[in-house]
Amino acid sequence: MDKGTLVEFRVQGDSRLGVVDRPDGKTRWFVVDERGQSHSLAPRQITHTVNGQTYKPSEIANFLEQVKPYLDPSSLEVAWELLVEDGETVTPSQMANLLFSESDAPQCYAAHCLLSEDKLYFKQKGDAYEPRTATQVAERKHQIEVETQKAKGQQEFLARVEQALKGEPVEWQRHDRQRLEALEKYAVLLADIVRTGVNFDSLARAYPPGVPVLETMNMLGRSATPQAAFQLLIDIGWWNTHENLFLRRSSIPVQFPNKVLEVAQQRLDFPPTDLDVNRLDLTHLKVYTIDDESTTEIDDGLSWELLPDGRERLWVHIADPTRWLMPEDDLDLEARKRGSTVYLPTGMIPMFPEVLATGPMSLVQGKICCALSFGIVLDQSGSVEDYRIHPSLMKPTYRLTYEDVDEMLELGVEAEPEIAAIANSAQRRKAWRYNQGAISINMPEAMIKVKDDDISIDILDDSLSRQLVAEMMILAGEVAARYGQTHNIPLPFRGQPQPELPPEQELLQLPAGFVRSCAMRRCMPKSEMSITPVRHAGLGLDTYTQATSPIRRYSDLLTHFQLKAHLRGEVLPFSAEQLKEVMMTVTSTTQELTMVERQTNRYYALEYLRRHPQQVWQITVLMWLREDSNLALILLEDLGLQLPMVFKRSVNLGEQLLVKVSLADPQKDMIQFQEIIYQEAQSAAN
Repeated sequence: MDKGTLVEFRVQGDSRLGVVDRPDGKTRWFVVDERGQSHSLAPRQITHTVNGQTYKPSEIANFLEQVKPYLDPSSLEVAWELLVEDGETVTPSQMANLLFSESDAPQCYAAHCLLSEDKLYFKQKGDAYEPRTATQVAERKHQIEVETQKAKGQQEFLARVEQALKGEPVEWQRHDRQRLEALEKYAVLLADIVRTGVNFDSLARAYPPGVPVLETMNMLGRSATPQAAFQLLIDIGWWNTHENLFLRRSSIPVQFPNKVLEVAQQRLDFPPTDLDVNRLDLTHLKVYTIDDESTTEIDDGLSWELLPDGRERLWVHIADPTRWLMPEDDLDLEARKRGSTVYLPTGMIPMFPEVLATGPMSLVQGKICCALSFGIVLDQSGSVEDYRIHPSLMKPTYRLTYEDVDEMLELGVEAEPEIAAIANSAQRRKAWRYNQGAISINMPEAMIKVKDDDISIDILDDSLSRQLVAEMMILAGEVAARYGQTHNIPLPFRGQPQPELPPEQELLQLPAGFVRSCAMRRCMPKSEMSITPVRHAGLGLDTYTQATSPIRRYSDLLTHFQLKAHLRGEVLPFSAEQLKEVMMTVTSTTQELTMVERQTNRYYALEYLRRHPQQVWQITVLMWLREDSNLALILLEDLGLQLPMVFKRSVNLGEQLLVKVSLADPQKDMIQFQEIIYQEAQSAAN
């Protein structure tokens, strides 16, 4: 090439014009651009040569001004229509003659620019360009339209994100939701930190983001990690700061399908025929329902009556949801899929639609309700002397809280002698169970509630009223299991193998109270489900099933289905094998529910502690988790929380100390305490 030749070249992806200055070695050339910058170019970097005359770098700008009037991309369509039929190739010079009837340097370079930048009508073939076929052009037009719409959608999405980041209300579109839902699925991987203990970096490597997530995060200039996706969803108001990732990661359905809600409303509007035509009328009995004040699914009530022969009969009335559904119908299958009502600090997720669960399925004060009633006579020792089970009609007289009953028992309210009689029976019953080998492990239980953004933690008192209700529920469970055993009915029997407790001498060496109970708890084996009766060592019963929460536990509902069919003289809805199969599914589901409940409670426990960094807590050292590294399980006595703590000195089990929170990160499931001395505690208190 001669000095002064004008060439187009590429450098770092950009096209520029420059003037050839001199050779650089055997194959390369020094080229000077319009800014006076010199570039050493290999032949492959030169994309076009402007023939006809020589130029100076200062003339490049004027040359481009001459080219500009010819740069109309739409003119290529006319040329394509003329050339497509023959399919002949065309050079930039020929294209200049065709489009502009001239082939001077500006027109030739303009034709080159149009052809090289065209993605629709022509494709390069050596130094010439070949027209695409009509089919190819149609396909390219469609592809370009799709890409244009995609780019437009991205820009609109970015604009809505900017709105949301400013705190302005946003109406998210369908395509937005698809993007955000992909981010949701990626963000919930943070829950795996708690589940598996992996760190953030390992998590990001183990779960690389999919294309939608990567594209979205890159568009927004954010790193494509689960943590960044989580933060973005919070920043735009799609999630709240304490979004329950454990629940989202699970398979637990939060909303009911529309079909199930429609069926529930139909049952409410048009009650199905009651199959239990001979219900026992117990509406003359005084019935007490005893629950927490916040309870909305009321599934048990208690009565007491004096029989003509002087004996006392206890009645445990259990809500009868099977009055409103049949095995394998829509309501039953949805309840089976859910396995249980889920109780979280933020609220509950019911097993049945609330229109039924808190309405006709519940034992509502002052209304005649369908129930499955267990009439039980105890002997003087507390053993079951006689029992009867009936589908019934009853009418709850009083809805009481546990606090109400404790107060009535403490004051000895003469107007309600039935309460005292039931409490006496419960105490006798409890004594009998412990004579049968029941094992008592008393550990404080934290009850965590979240309302709006406020977190409260209370200790669930093991009060007389709670003991009373617990004993009556256990009693009904034993009676239901006995009936099943006597009549050879497959039921979801619940058992617990006999634990191998530490020798008494070893237990006595541990501090009495929580430390000793904690040591015993470690030895307790998990409960088991079986379709045949099995001993429950923890309760001290030879046979037991749960039957008292059919609105809230699916296994209890199964017990009702089986018992009621037998009481009616009908074929059992579930054979032994069918029941076993259903139980396996439900057990797997309820294990997942339990895990989500436990993880959610722990999250809010850590968040509560994070909000109280200056609070001084009294703790008891319960047990060693890793004694060689001074890692122990501690009990925060005021809250009933059991958490790990690493000590910097030797401590003894049962030792009571004062601590403060030094680090609490609920999202990363991290908690650290520091021991403080008495003077520090006094200073903090002041």
